[in-house]
Amino acid sequence: MRVFVLAAVAAIAAGSAAAAPLSLRLIGTQEIATGFLFEGVEFGGVSGLDRLADGRFIALSDDRGGERGAPRFYTMNLDIDASGFHAATIESQTFLRRPDGTQFPSDQRTVDPEGVRVAPNGNLYVSSEGNFSANPDALFQPFVREMTLDGGFVREFDTPAQFDYVDNATTGGRSNKLFEALAVTPDGHVFTANEDALIQDGPITSITNGSVVRVTKLDPVSGGAVAQYAYALPPIPVDAAPGAPFGPDNGLPELLALDDDSFIAVERAFAFGVGNTIRLTLTEFDAATTDILGVDSLIDAAYTPMSRELLLEMALVFEGVTLDNIEAAAWGPMLDNGSKTLVLAADNNFSAAQRTLFMAFEVAPAPIPLPAAVWLMLAGLGALGAAARRGR
Repeated sequence: MRVFVLAAVAAIAAGSAAAAPLSLRLIGTQEIATGFLFEGVEFGGVSGLDRLADGRFIALSDDRGGERGAPRFYTMNLDIDASGFHAATIESQTFLRRPDGTQFPSDQRTVDPEGVRVAPNGNLYVSSEGNFSANPDALFQPFVREMTLDGGFVREFDTPAQFDYVDNATTGGRSNKLFEALAVTPDGHVFTANEDALIQDGPITSITNGSVVRVTKLDPVSGGAVAQYAYALPPIPVDAAPGAPFGPDNGLPELLALDDDSFIAVERAFAFGVGNTIRLTLTEFDAATTDILGVDSLIDAAYTPMSRELLLEMALVFEGVTLDNIEAAAWGPMLDNGSKTLVLAADNNFSAAQRTLFMAFEVAPAPIPLPAAVWLMLAGLGALGAAARRGR
């Protein structure tokens, strides 16, 4: 019994530094090089990922048309177990269709698909950043839609007009900064969030300042927004290299539901000439979190945001893996030991300097730090045991 107590103290001491309620262990990675063709179309742009009931994965490409092909998603097999991440193979390719049943064109920009989740009924929810243009004929508003597994349109959710493109200057959504994150909670609600601040909510993130985005709760029955919460993005952690053609950026590209009111959030920062910093955080809302759905502007507004607790920070190179543009997250297969797996995926932007990177992690409960009173009790037991040994 004395050995058990001492071992327990050692284990608690080792785990007490981890404040987060989850621990993440990298199982392995797989890569698909830029330029790989599948059925004659270049594979890439993976910005959304989710797992079907049969174990296969849906990987959504953010090719908005006018780049490599028409908007599309892939069915993939990701071979993951406790011993490693053994393969990532593409099984099929499906093109998205418009409400009139026609396929989105491949020779012009229309929608920008970014997030995908499997709906409770087996269909897909897909989020899009849309496409901003000063030409009304080329402007496409962001959306969250339900679609079938063969790419057919089912319905569109009624997302708040505050996200719509207006002029990309005075109010509304910023170009390429809208609906990336997408989550479905166990109770069936759909959550989406803009990648960086709306114009009316203040500046986007910078090296010196963070920003705030809106996490919107959509009702799966009515299709409308029923609540909205603020998520605070931190400043960009690393500046771009001198002479970079553009500055660094940060954003919220993904949310993955843990339960009805808590999520793993993916924060993705990039600095040209330096690399990517990826942060996984635990975020949740409760009765104290302000519902900002009716708040027109968050500048100088009083509100309580969602909580934010860092789970894992991966900067530039993580356990020997050079990071890339992580934009997607999904739950993977359950391991034989009962642990969940988490899969992250990187959007390669169809760039020869990048690649499609998949990362698989084992997710397990972190050791729970004991209250001070329990520490004192265990220390006392250890002292009593030592005194008993000396008295023999």
